[in-house]
Amino acid sequence: MTSIFHAADANHLLADLPTAEQDAFMASCETVSLTFGEELYHPTDTVTHAYFPITSFISQIVILHGDSRLEVAMAGHEGMLGLSLMLGIEEAPLLAVVQGAGVALRINAASFQRLLVECPVLHLRLKRYLYVVINQLANSAACIHFHRIEERLARWLLMTQDRAKSDRLQLTHEFLAMMLGVRRAGITLAAIALQTRGLIRYHRGEIIIMDRPGLIEASCTCYSEDCALYARVLTPHS
Repeated sequence: MTSIFHAADANHLLADLPTAEQDAFMASCETVSLTFGEELYHPTDTVTHAYFPITSFISQIVILHGDSRLEVAMAGHEGMLGLSLMLGIEEAPLLAVVQGAGVALRINAASFQRLLVECPVLHLRLKRYLYVVINQLANSAACIHFHRIEERLARWLLMTQDRAKSDRLQLTHEFLAMMLGVRRAGITLAAIALQTRGLIRYHRGEIIIMDRPGLIEASCTCYSEDCALYARVLTPHS
């Protein structure tokens, strides 16, 4: 488990904050262990806490009529969960589910909103992150409509690998179909295509990334564009 003394540095939004702001944040939060499949919020729930993942990562999912689900955002060590609190809205817009078990920093809503006033650098970084997320949501909508399942699967695997920090991902085709909002058969065909090209290997619920540069080439440009946007907007001291 990441030491409490180094946890802030492990989340990119908190790293490089002025010492006084980082200390104030750490004094107001706690470390928590998140388990795979844990549901942190349901739509319209009151947002009681914000989460800053360290080794965990969280999917945010739209639930349509019935039980149709589609992942629209993911937050790991590069981000946070609970951005609505920045806008003074304490209602969860989406289902938030732990996709990768691990550690996160958790801070209650009142303390978080107080720190936004007391910590101007933190507030600025979170506003920039909100801008990035808005852009990524727009790009995701276009990606879902225009890009092939194979490209989208490659992009999603790269995003997950970035946050899991592992080449081995425990993922079933059923789970991937739900995350991408497509039929299981479509995921199977896309996975076969990526495996045939030597980019991944999958077997019984495990996908292994074999060729990351090749997987980047196979993905739609959305992955590289999202990474470039994050780096440009959230580079420390920019």
